[in-house]
Amino acid sequence: MSYLVLARRYRPQTFEEVVGQAHVTQTLKNAIQADRVAHALLFAGPRGTGKTSVARILAKAINCKEGPAPTPCNACASCREITDSIAVDVFEIDGASNRGIDEIRELRENIKYMPGHSRYKIYIIDEVHMLTPPAFNALLKTLEEPPAHVLFIFATTEAHKIPVTILSRCQRYDFKRIGIAKILEHLKDICQKTSFEISEESLRLLAGEADGSMRDALSLLDQIMTYSEGAVTDDQVLDILGAVDRKVIFELSSALLAHDAVKPLNLLDEVYNHGHDLKRLLMQIAEHFRHLIIIKMGHGAGPLIDVPAQELTLMEQQVEKASLESLNQVFTTLLQAETGIRLSPQPKLAMEMLFIKLAQLKPVVSFDEIIKKLDHLAKEANTGYRTEVKEARQGLQPETPRTQKRTIESEQQPASSENLAQIWQQLIVAFRESCPTLVPNLEKATLTRIDKDSLELTVIGNSFYTVRLRDKKSMAELERVCDQFFNRKMKIKIVESRKGASKKGRHKESDRERRLKKEALDHPLVTDTLDVFKGRVVDVKIL
Repeated sequence: MSYLVLARRYRPQTFEEVVGQAHVTQTLKNAIQADRVAHALLFAGPRGTGKTSVARILAKAINCKEGPAPTPCNACASCREITDSIAVDVFEIDGASNRGIDEIRELRENIKYMPGHSRYKIYIIDEVHMLTPPAFNALLKTLEEPPAHVLFIFATTEAHKIPVTILSRCQRYDFKRIGIAKILEHLKDICQKTSFEISEESLRLLAGEADGSMRDALSLLDQIMTYSEGAVTDDQVLDILGAVDRKVIFELSSALLAHDAVKPLNLLDEVYNHGHDLKRLLMQIAEHFRHLIIIKMGHGAGPLIDVPAQELTLMEQQVEKASLESLNQVFTTLLQAETGIRLSPQPKLAMEMLFIKLAQLKPVVSFDEIIKKLDHLAKEANTGYRTEVKEARQGLQPETPRTQKRTIESEQQPASSENLAQIWQQLIVAFRESCPTLVPNLEKATLTRIDKDSLELTVIGNSFYTVRLRDKKSMAELERVCDQFFNRKMKIKIVESRKGASKKGRHKESDRERRLKKEALDHPLVTDTLDVFKGRVVDVKIL
């Protein structure tokens, strides 16, 4: 057939035309200029990145009539023969079909003879990792010390399969995957040369589907050119490639983030009916959430996210209300399910179960939000505590002459149980501020009597608390706080609870405790804390 596919028609003929491998081409050009070209070279890298093309350009540059020169003339007989793959001194060998020891022995016999009309005999062995171990062993000595007129160029996509003994005898060049931007630029140039009309979005989709391979990108473009008559639409490109529309990916991701189970199932059914590969769809969704996580982390467009500007804007809108933890949760679940869906005999059913699981995931509160709420709760609690202390301290102000008479009269009368309970609560607040270490022991005590210059505390429970409060140092602290609280010198008496204590008092205390517990559980600080941590109340202590 006379038709040449784009990958062959626009194959690079000079080092400058090679796309995305400047680190390799510049080194080879410098080596040719300095006459330091090694006798054995290994080109390793992914498919379609230019390994064989660079090998041919290097062969032309060395055997060019005007050379050796970094840029071959592509006009002399040697350059034209190499371009047309008919050069008698340049041997392109397929390692997969010439992998035995017999072929290598024949090669060893032929390299002894001088080239026909070129400077060098050049052996280009593609997919060299396919050679058998005996074949590699037969090549060792020849590869280490070949004749001066022989140059070996090996190309492989799996360098790890080549024996170390071979690798140590070669000068290795690693070819990189070609970036989407460079592939897109090259495709635009070819479309301009061929007067083919196609949108930039479709070309970007082609570049993404090529997975870093220029040959794959050109093959896809060739297929689209063959399909269309004149300009091609974006929908036609999607149909030819069998790719899922990016709008579907955005709708799916938005529904999953909104914990909607119905919409993802409907979209999945549409994709399935169009004949798309569901396993490929899963990886596209996972890659989309990977982009969302990177954007949420504060990284915009760049080498990590190579997408159009309009898609980047939509992604930024998607992550505004989503936490980084929720995005990580969805992304991890998608990756964990990939193996099961890939091996499942019913991938559609497996995908439906995955979407239902993602819709049922509980939203994860971000650490920043938790810290903010905790800070807010701490400030409110601190404000409430200070207000309580302030109110208690207001009772410590010196009595005015107007109230002195009423105070003296009240001191002459015994305080009621309700008054004692209120005074004790105010005392507890003062004790918590001045001597917090004694508060756990004071919680086991109650104020049972108060006189003009003394008060009595009754400890209920273990005698350990009584001993602790009767300690000389503890008594001094308690009397100091009481002196400040009552604004006069007070003596404290610590007694243990007696048998037959007033059941009526305990009954009133229990009613009061129930009321205070209910108020504590209904407090906004408590409800907010339970909501943030998804917790429950185990016990409520009344101080």
